[in-house]
Amino acid sequence: MASLLLKATRSIPPLVIPKASSTIVTVANTSSRLNRFDHPINAAFNSTMAPTNGDNGDGGELNGELNQWKFRAPYRIHEDDEKFPARYEGSCHCGKVKYQLSREKPLDAKFCHCTTCQKIHGAPFQWAAIFHKEDINFTHGHHDLGWYDSSEKTCKHKLPCKVSCAYCRTPIMDEGRNMILLFPTLINFKSEEDRKNFEPTCHMFYNRRVVDIPDGKPKWTGLNEKSELIEDSPPELKKRKRAEAEDK
Repeated sequence: MASLLLKATRSIPPLVIPKASSTIVTVANTSSRLNRFDHPINAAFNSTMAPTNGDNGDGGELNGELNQWKFRAPYRIHEDDEKFPARYEGSCHCGKVKYQLSREKPLDAKFCHCTTCQKIHGAPFQWAAIFHKEDINFTHGHHDLGWYDSSEKTCKHKLPCKVSCAYCRTPIMDEGRNMILLFPTLINFKSEEDRKNFEPTCHMFYNRRVVDIPDGKPKWTGLNEKSELIEDSPPELKKRKRAEAEDK
């Protein structure tokens, strides 16, 4: 048996690994400043090295309508001369994806208890903070991003969609048509005061919760201000909502 295995092994042809294209090496060497920021224009060259999370919809082409997202917020690179006022820094678990935030406080912050958030995050609820797309600046890992459209269950970059690190799968943000939802647990807060800037204002889809959180914050059965208040929501807020309903 051993001699048969040895003979079979010897008959296997050696694996030949082709050399990298000299054209690609030349282009990469002439764009060292952009490579330092993992500029999305290098995605075509880096795609063979980076893990993927499905088809991003560009068909492998660098130019064209399907690829314009790379040059728009929130993915467009803010170069040094633009003086992006970085207030916070965040990253995924493996560190391949890193970003900066310029806004001191999010437009709003919420706890979401919907079943989609529970499943995708593998957690009882999601802590999300709303920002403008121009408030974020990715410094590393543009080519290490993956997308997921939860409505159609596809991995194309179609808004609205969920964005994650394609390597460690850490959820990075939800990208909407006008805003982005970031997850504060990815931010490296330097002080407790910084963390308080992201204090949630309410709970959404609280009737689908898997754990009770009696914190006195407004608790909505669906989207905030567009559904019913339940549980230990502030009494004055409940009273206002009843008055508004009676006036209609």
